[in-house]
Amino acid sequence: MQVYLVGGAVRDGLLARSVKERDWVVIGATREQMLRLGYREVGRDFPVFLHPQTHEEYALARLERKVAPGYRGFEVRFGPEVTLEEDLGRRDLTINAIAQADDGALVDPFGGRADLEARILRHVSESFVEDPVRVLRVARFSARFAPLGFRIAPETLALMRAMVEAHEIDALVPERVWQETEKALREPDPSAYFEVLRSCGALQPIFPEIDALFGVPQPAEWHPEIDTGVHSLMVLTQAASLSPLATVRFAALVHDLGKGNTPPAEWPRHLGHEQRSVALIEALAARLRVPSEFRDLAVIVARFHGIVHRAEELRPATILEFFEQADAFRRPQRFAEALLACEADSRGRTGFESRPYPQRAYLSAARDAAARLKPAPEILAAGNGAQIAEHLRRDRLAAIAQLRANSARGDG
Repeated sequence: MQVYLVGGAVRDGLLARSVKERDWVVIGATREQMLRLGYREVGRDFPVFLHPQTHEEYALARLERKVAPGYRGFEVRFGPEVTLEEDLGRRDLTINAIAQADDGALVDPFGGRADLEARILRHVSESFVEDPVRVLRVARFSARFAPLGFRIAPETLALMRAMVEAHEIDALVPERVWQETEKALREPDPSAYFEVLRSCGALQPIFPEIDALFGVPQPAEWHPEIDTGVHSLMVLTQAASLSPLATVRFAALVHDLGKGNTPPAEWPRHLGHEQRSVALIEALAARLRVPSEFRDLAVIVARFHGIVHRAEELRPATILEFFEQADAFRRPQRFAEALLACEADSRGRTGFESRPYPQRAYLSAARDAAARLKPAPEILAAGNGAQIAEHLRRDRLAAIAQLRANSARGDG
């Protein structure tokens, strides 16, 4: 029985990155041996065990053979006869197919260390094409490692294109697509995920609403980058610089989906795209089982980003109505996230990346000033619900108007 550290822990250690979790592969052992040693079995499709003290995952070495379409269509064989090289050979990328022995010696039969040094994402073998999830994983690793200079090997990208052309990715289930996408949204360069999917042809079948944005023009006066798809990825990049939250980044990415189905005769203008965006976001969220906190924030940003951009021009009544429709008083954290996504939208334009965005501070202050107000005790005692609401509304309007006046004078 031999135990090796494998996968991301070895890769990240070689890259001098922090190692968040460690996975182990066990060679030459049986399920019964592992149980006798006190390991707790947790694997559903193949034997995976938790260490009795560290609770880290230990998996018996295994082989996989494609027997049916889709990412679940595999026959798994495991046992003491499976070698370490055979186990490493079933992995997706060479940089993930390196093992480390107890003494620190590396087992690297597929050149993963050389690819780490060359900053290349390369498939281990031709069996890469058997699992459509690997298209998403390579895109996600691009989002993680693009800032380090990693690129996809041309032959790997060619295999990904072949998988798309063979409709292998059609077998992906919505939950797995969203799982990989949410992880990608948390990576340092999430726009790289969508760029890779587009470069291999997978963006259209997986995210047709996003793919439809590319080639759609916008007014050059406000969007020097012209292309709506380019703008959307620029907005995502800005959101990643403003917030680590995947919810904010998702909302920033999809806020303009409605521009993808503007009639070409109306280009480059996109009147009414906000409501069209809402409908498309809701359809995308339903199809991919997107969690409600992602969907709801994205809908708010899509519906109201134009109002936020014009905040300093708006009447207090319009601002208060916006606060109420966006549920800003009951959901202050979500409102703050929506403002971040709107700032990313403003900065996600060529030449606008470093421009100030005072609208966020102004609306945050206006919301806080209005939220601090409470009905006076005598109003509560004498009035009914409608009267109390009307008094509170008048007070909030006055607070917003005062803040606007102070802002105009430069007082705050």
